[in-house]
Amino acid sequence: MDEDCDVHNTSEVLFRLCANTDPARDTTVIKNPSDSLDHAPSEQNIGSHMGFDATRKLPGENYHRPWPELLKMTDEARALVDALQAQSQ
Repeated sequence: MDEDCDVHNTSEVLFRLCANTDPARDTTVIKNPSDSLDHAPSEQNIGSHMGFDATRKLPGENYHRPWPELLKMTDEARALVDALQAQSQ
């Protein structure tokens, strides 16, 4: 992940996964040994794992547009939303 992503925050990681990935470019599937008791693989003891690259893309990664700036709420906007939510409860 990028240095500004808190990998311990599931919501933030899922946002990056959904916003930063193109399945054709950013997905890798590998076959490797699996547990004998795993019933999901088509072949016994041979399973697969899927990896996603949800990081910012670079020109060397076949990405040729400027990477957009991540928009974040200002503290003032967050306080206003919190106040409005508190009023509605």
